[in-house]
Amino acid sequence: MKIAVIGAAGMVGSRVTSEATDRGHDVTAVFRGEVPPSLPGNAIRGDATDRDQMSKLFTEADAIVAATRPRPGQEGTVTATITALLDAAVETRTRIVVIGGAGPLQTPGRPELLVVDNPDYVAPEWRIIAAASVAQLDACREHPADWVYLSPPAVLEPGHRTGTYRRGGTTLLADAEGTSRISAEDLAVAVLDELENPREEKHFTVGY
Repeated sequence: MKIAVIGAAGMVGSRVTSEATDRGHDVTAVFRGEVPPSLPGNAIRGDATDRDQMSKLFTEADAIVAATRPRPGQEGTVTATITALLDAAVETRTRIVVIGGAGPLQTPGRPELLVVDNPDYVAPEWRIIAAASVAQLDACREHPADWVYLSPPAVLEPGHRTGTYRRGGTTLLADAEGTSRISAEDLAVAVLDELENPREEKHFTVGY
């Protein structure tokens, strides 16, 4: 499979790029800024908001992974960025997996309360980026592209690849102690599993 990973130099994007490469896929790793020293695949500097550039890249892709994340203070750009990527994806008729945030998920046992509004999972300093993920999903829902939105659990950080995870729907997944987490490496496993064996859900989550 030919996969374009947008945001390939980030914490999640780099793991998705490595996982896809390890599985034998042909990866185009799109990044901004300086070339990462250990980025596998065909590395290309690109601007996710440049619809024309993205359309050219997506023409040769079988699938797209959007793993972009705004810089601190630029959370308001999330909607414009994902819309540009979705526009390019619909133009080339390419499926896109959007790796978003946990904010739009429902709280376990309290479906009326989104995670973005639950201080048990979202500390005040993280609420701006969590709210941006809600807007990001709303932009996807309003777009005709062939998209699927993956919400990570409350805690997503570098760790180890176990190759195992639980898959859920639109409710945050937590363990018996109430902890909601997954490593970036295992999130990448879930992304590639979805690309290789697509399911019907438009919005899903994973966790341990």
